[in-house]
Amino acid sequence: MEYEPNIQRLKIGIVLNFNPVWMGGIVYIINIIKTLGFLEDTDKPEIFLFYRSDQKKVVSQIEYPYLHPIEWKFPNVYAGYIKSILTIKNVFINDIISQYNLDGLYPVSDYPVKIRTSTRVVSWLADLQHKYYPGFFSKRKILERNARIKLILLNSNDLVVSSKTVADDLRRFYRGPNRISISIFHFVSVIDNIEDLDINWVREKYQIPEKYFIVSNQFHKHKNHIVLFKALARLRKENINIHLAITGRFPEASHSSYMKELHEIIDRNQLESQVRFLGVIPRNEQLLLMQNSQAVLQPSLFEGWSTVIEDAISLQAPVIASSIPVNLEQLGPTGHYFDPHDDAKLAEILCHFPSRNLDDRFYDGYRERVINAAHMFKSIFIH
Repeated sequence: MEYEPNIQRLKIGIVLNFNPVWMGGIVYIINIIKTLGFLEDTDKPEIFLFYRSDQKKVVSQIEYPYLHPIEWKFPNVYAGYIKSILTIKNVFINDIISQYNLDGLYPVSDYPVKIRTSTRVVSWLADLQHKYYPGFFSKRKILERNARIKLILLNSNDLVVSSKTVADDLRRFYRGPNRISISIFHFVSVIDNIEDLDINWVREKYQIPEKYFIVSNQFHKHKNHIVLFKALARLRKENINIHLAITGRFPEASHSSYMKELHEIIDRNQLESQVRFLGVIPRNEQLLLMQNSQAVLQPSLFEGWSTVIEDAISLQAPVIASSIPVNLEQLGPTGHYFDPHDDAKLAEILCHFPSRNLDDRFYDGYRERVINAAHMFKSIFIH
């Protein structure tokens, strides 16, 4: 790696310490780094990427000219909090800060104690789903999430949230947000490695017809696949067959009650020929399927800031989305909306949705959006 001697690059540490099953978090980090690659060379920061050993394969595929991948052993969450409080040091990040001369570090989710450092340590909060849908979480998990957020508000100086909706929720549910600096960063999806793929080959590989809609979500209850199948069932009764391609990681539990409920709807309404469960597929194939679909569906009951919608915007693909506040914030007037519990309205939208003209443009220019996001991200770390 060669450096221009007269360029003083910003040095930003990025923490990749997510469970590998949470693809949204992993894609979020990868997109940030790829976004910075669109800057002029003199504006590109150095990135020190601290990653868990089980993320090695993902990290090896990231291309960025000033990237320092560093495998790091992060402490156990519970032991880390106890040790941090006893030693009055944030053991989750203390060694990183002391060993590396960084201008900034992000995203920090665990902030058990205050720290004094010249490094701009920036916390991150994805969403407050547990406040709206506590039934989707165990009591222990709710306690953990609340404690984590309260400690961030108490001990951190800088916090990034993904949307104005999350910032408003934070002020609504917690005391203390006015004591810290809150930045709203709308990440942008970077699209690559799809130019050489043939959509006909990909459709044939997964046995998908020429006209189809697509949903790309993990199989959690708040992702609300149920409304999709109910809408398809309504249309089938009128002899209208809508085809749906579904990507996303299946539940780890071998007997998922949610998956059982979905399959019961499919079986009861004889939708087997209209629904294709693809599981986790290569991201470039998923993006190509999204790009060539009639529309991307995002039926969620709750989101912090939807990666799926960002993908669709970057691909210039239309989106049919639930009318939750964050989707309205993210898509504005370009979206096609339905109440997330109203399968009749969704069925009506699907039935009358116009055929795609792939030359149509629905959103602002891709490159401009990515570059603006890169400058916005850098600005968070400039004092």
